[in-house]
Amino acid sequence: MKLGDWLSSAGFNFVHRRHLVYNTCWEDPRLDRVALKLGPDDTLLVITSAGCNVLDYALEEPRQIHAVDMNPRQNALLELKLAGIKKFDFPQFFAMFGRGRLENCHEVYREVLRPELSPVAQAFWDRHIRFFAGHGWRQSFYFHGTAGTLARYVNYYIDLVARARDAVLAILDAQTVDEQREIYHSQLRDAFWRRFVRWAVGRDATLSLVGVPRAQRWQVERYYGGGVVRFIEDCVEAVFAQLPLADNYFWRVYLTGEYAPHCCPEYLKPDQFARLKAGLAERISIHTSSLVDFLNRHPGRISRFVLLDHMDWLSAFFQTLLAQEWQAIIDHATPDARVLWRSGGLRVEFVDPLEVQVAGRRTRVGDLLTYHSQLAAELHAKDRVHTYGSFYIADLAIA
Repeated sequence: MKLGDWLSSAGFNFVHRRHLVYNTCWEDPRLDRVALKLGPDDTLLVITSAGCNVLDYALEEPRQIHAVDMNPRQNALLELKLAGIKKFDFPQFFAMFGRGRLENCHEVYREVLRPELSPVAQAFWDRHIRFFAGHGWRQSFYFHGTAGTLARYVNYYIDLVARARDAVLAILDAQTVDEQREIYHSQLRDAFWRRFVRWAVGRDATLSLVGVPRAQRWQVERYYGGGVVRFIEDCVEAVFAQLPLADNYFWRVYLTGEYAPHCCPEYLKPDQFARLKAGLAERISIHTSSLVDFLNRHPGRISRFVLLDHMDWLSAFFQTLLAQEWQAIIDHATPDARVLWRSGGLRVEFVDPLEVQVAGRRTRVGDLLTYHSQLAAELHAKDRVHTYGSFYIADLAIA
């Protein structure tokens, strides 16, 4: 490994091993629900991230969801949400996780939420429940964590440098894509995309705050003309000038610090909150572990796997670990298993050549996968987040 790669990897690992990175999920579950085709007999394995999409999938009423993440802070966030679902009424829950702030959060946490948490989650929130206090420069939970910190700096730039807050609020409330496009091109694009911003978004240190390691950057730059900076700029333009923003809660929360009742994840809507509270949330179990370790300990079979984009992280330096992961998936999958993943790159070439053992014979992973490429492409074009280069839906064919 070159020195530059080592330094970048060390910086990325420092961020991810010591901090809450994701305070909200950055994958569109509307696409996933179509792709997964969940039924009452399905058991899911999902990388936890911020837990939003775990709750979203639970609303489809599968039998069981296993939320797995190596970062205990991410699991602590999902635990806190589950505790809130159990103990809060809807207005209090929306104040905390919709507005990102809760009155008397320290007292409420200590008296109501803390007893519902595991010791590891208690230890984390004992130190960090102030994230919900609503005070100071980062006045919302959604401006905490590493991704939230970057979002707060972006808002600082919008307010004090670009001086584009009015245009941001106008585009979020625009009624049509044509109106969005006019605001973006006339008021936002040139005000925001100055030389300093283009320089900053191309730094590994900046990208690591939102969970993009150098290996994932390579996936983008291999096929995208203009590299990662042009890719990000084009993604932003697609979100604000080509796709409807009316229900794009992903970008709203980072540009305002909160969700709106009409623009928020499903678990933050009154009827869906009630369903989770009535028992659906109890179908979720949380595991701090690697995927391989969890699968090798798990006694049952998994029918749906949601792998996010983490294989990009392993693709450059951890091919052996990636092969072990696919071996564990294959060993513990049901005959009708389906796998979803995303990539920062426009295409993924590191999955199919991996070799695994099936019935005592070495087999390429690609020979076991049936890709639903057309469906994936159609869904990917509608992605409200729109920061991934590609989306994959594949069935496992195991005799």
